[in-house]
Amino acid sequence: MAIAMDNRQRAIQLVEQLPEDSLSDVIELLNALHRKTIQVNSSIQAKSEEKLLQVIHRKLLQEEQARLDYLREQNESGGITEAEHQELLAFVSRIENEDAERAAAILQLAQIRKVEPISLITEFASPMRINHAI
Repeated sequence: MAIAMDNRQRAIQLVEQLPEDSLSDVIELLNALHRKTIQVNSSIQAKSEEKLLQVIHRKLLQEEQARLDYLREQNESGGITEAEHQELLAFVSRIENEDAERAAAILQLAQIRKVEPISLITEFASPMRINHAI
């Protein structure tokens, strides 16, 4: 932090020592550097948002969803084997973990976008995700 302050002070001193006709060149250079910084920050934010969106939109593969649906039906009908029951519990545990990761990603994305989490929850709500309980 002290180094950055020293650099800023030194830059100010140098600018103050420049002749008037050089100031427009300095301003042009500073504007170019500022635009570059904004572009880099925007790119970093976009990549961060993309990673969070991947977590938010993650879902089971079609085959996994079909297997989960089958295991649920077996459980509800009472015809589930012990091995199938363990598989169902593993699915439920996985889904709960992914839901927790999804919630954390929504909170982080809300902070980045400076919005209330409920607006993102509403935006990304999926009727299919709500129905994952046993």
